[in-house]
Amino acid sequence: MSTRGKSINLFLMDGDAGGRIKCTLANWTGVAYKIPRTELDKCKERDDLKQSGVYFLFGTSDATGKSVVYIGQAGARKNGEGILNRLQEHKRNPEKDYQTEAIVFTTSNNSFGLTEISYLENRFCNLAIQANRYEVKNGNDPTPGNITEEKESEMEEFIDYAKVIMGTLGHKLFEPISKPIAPAENDTASVPENYSELHLERVIKNVGKVEAVGAQTSEGFVVFKGSHIALADDDTIPAVIKERRKKALLDEQGVLREDMLFTSPSYAAMFVIGKSANGLTSWKTTDGKTLKSLEIGKDVEQPDNEIPSPRITVKG
Repeated sequence: MSTRGKSINLFLMDGDAGGRIKCTLANWTGVAYKIPRTELDKCKERDDLKQSGVYFLFGTSDATGKSVVYIGQAGARKNGEGILNRLQEHKRNPEKDYQTEAIVFTTSNNSFGLTEISYLENRFCNLAIQANRYEVKNGNDPTPGNITEEKESEMEEFIDYAKVIMGTLGHKLFEPISKPIAPAENDTASVPENYSELHLERVIKNVGKVEAVGAQTSEGFVVFKGSHIALADDDTIPAVIKERRKKALLDEQGVLREDMLFTSPSYAAMFVIGKSANGLTSWKTTDGKTLKSLEIGKDVEQPDNEIPSPRITVKG
């Protein structure tokens, strides 16, 4: 079944793309806000931010440099304080000083009760952990609460819309990095057979054989968990790849323990073998076709140590 298009309305509340953004979706009762930490005080008069809802605090870890998120819920209180008050409390908390912006989900008709926000907090937290793009800072697994099957169906529909909004607001929090390029509708030839799974095998002196599996995606190139990575490298690879090799989660045998996204096939190949490499010819299908031949539609090879020009490969 084909995916239908969606109409999203983004309102720049401050007339600036870097300021507060209100987001609504056609035929959806939900309302989302993207609020920079420095702009929270400007939201004091917004009644819908005094309601119940679920919020996300985004930032970057000083220790690891990885994107982090904290997911929480806030119920409306008798004194009229709800989501915004909770965000202000976090702003004053030194343990949340990594926060640079918040994204909030509530409703236009104030329909969220404790059952709904508890369920959403639990589901959002688990979806973020499964996608493994961000370090989730929640210390405990939120309880889903007791929810009827009718209400669960309603909340799952809300979650589907919220995923779209979250990506639109700049955070692919719920999208696995290993999602391969999908064929266009009614065009099975647009993605060749085995294109979504590519292999790299290399015998390296004093290291032995390394084997990796990866895929080209709309964001770059992903090296899959379980790939065997060379434990040694040399000075022919960029400093950024050396640093990523140091921080990668590997076991003692050099087996990768998480999917990793790179901006180009060549950077992914250099990460695997620890040496300079041309990713367009290093990554191949199971029947030996190179990534380059798949992309240009014919089997044209380059020397394996030739790095593609910047016009072909995005570095960084």
